Amino acid sequence: MPDHDVQHSADRTKPALALSGGGFRATLFHCGALIRLNELGLLTRFERISSVSGGSIAAGMLAATWKRLVIKDGVITNLGAAVIDPLRVFCTRSLDTSAVGWGALLPGVSVGDMLADAYDDLFGGITLQDLPDSPQFVFNATNLQTGRLVRLQKRRLADYTIGEIQNPKVRLAVAVAASSAFPPVLSPVEIVTDPGSWRKLKGAIHHGDPAYTGKLSLTDGGAYDNLGLETVDDFRTIVVSDAGAPFGTEEEASGFWPKQAMRALDIATDQARGLRKRLLFAECAASGRQPVYAGIDGDPAAYPAPQGLKAGPARRRALARMRTRLNPFSEAEQGQLINWGWLAMDVAARSFLVPGAAPPTEFPVPAFPLDDR
Repeated sequence: MPDHDVQHSADRTKPALALSGGGFRATLFHCGALIRLNELGLLTRFERISSVSGGSIAAGMLAATWKRLVIKDGVITNLGAAVIDPLRVFCTRSLDTSAVGWGALLPGVSVGDMLADAYDDLFGGITLQDLPDSPQFVFNATNLQTGRLVRLQKRRLADYTIGEIQNPKVRLAVAVAASSAFPPVLSPVEIVTDPGSWRKLKGAIHHGDPAYTGKLSLTDGGAYDNLGLETVDDFRTIVVSDAGAPFGTEEEASGFWPKQAMRALDIATDQARGLRKRLLFAECAASGRQPVYAGIDGDPAAYPAPQGLKAGPARRRALARMRTRLNPFSEAEQGQLINWGWLAMDVAARSFLVPGAAPPTEFPVPAFPLDDR
């Protein structure tokens, strides 16, 4: 798929990381993936980190603290204290219900506004311009007006049907809120823009149209690309942490129309996610690349890397089907999701990126092993 990054500001010969959507479940699964990538000395090597929804919460915290991280021999020594611990505390909050409740009660304040304000508890009001130049952090949202991807990053805000705004003055919390505003409950997140600030790109059919250039109405990036792949799929090395929900069948369809609508949305999302995944593997195979894919519904035994630690099949299935809401996750749920994301990324990375690395012997949260007890 086209990246539409006309100037190719990023070095595609370096690795890129994609963090999928999936609410707080995804945030915690990705915490484990980030921990393992860091332990293997890989986290500091990414040229671009692309994220969606729950993945954008994790990426946002990493981006917000990047300039304060301590790196020694390619490994971040304070990742736990600076990134993982604050995210775990944040994942004990009732974010979705509070945003909806206050957004409905307070005059002149939307649900999207409340969601962004909650994220500022993590990010402290910083903007995209406060982020590092490298790695490039890209937060993906969906434009409800054009139906296309909107990328929010330090150097640009872009919808390729409208154009781009260079060096946008957007709060990081707003970018993450737009990326994680699950429809229809938490969206839209609105961003007001100066119509004269849009730069035309090739194929920008709505460029100069005031109906599209004055305000963006954004929803969860997963509505367009739940894996966050479109902005990284042409990099030589692509690492994917996928905490998206596996699709489940239902023996009897509900006659209640809201449940039918949600079921139809689940079907559409599953199809889009499946197509993205198949295209990733097909494009990589055609170009001689090997994607490094760690999925929440995967099986470590399917990877060639030797393993010491195990994850029981029943435990894996339960974690893959855990709720995707932005509501409180218990200490046990957090520990197991972090351990599973860590183990899934471990076998993927040791299989295809660092095959000489020794298998680990202890989970990052030892109190919550992944057996089927």
